[in-house]
Amino acid sequence: MSGISSHVLDTARGRPAAGVAIHLAIEDDGTWRRLASATTDADGRVSALLPKRTRLTVATYRLTFEIGDWFRRQGIEAFYPQAAVVFRVGDPADHYHVPLLLSPFGYSTYRGS
Repeated sequence: MSGISSHVLDTARGRPAAGVAIHLAIEDDGTWRRLASATTDADGRVSALLPKRTRLTVATYRLTFEIGDWFRRQGIEAFYPQAAVVFRVGDPADHYHVPLLLSPFGYSTYRGS
């Protein structure tokens, strides 16, 4: 299992958000370097965001969720084109699950398990 995973839920409709593009980046000397991109599955999940053979390190990471594109495909006008979640990995041995709860005019996140 990847050290970083995510789950996206459409709280306005009470369903998983399948087909949301997510980009994972790491902060490297003040700039962001993209590590990987993935798309949520039918259950709104991405279980492995880190590329194979890439080790999780103590660093600051960013998940960028392309929610504007996803809502547009649903025929819904949304306020936010993207949701960027920046978080710190302090222990590379831990698993970091970062869910996103979204609606057309807001989103929230938390550290899951």
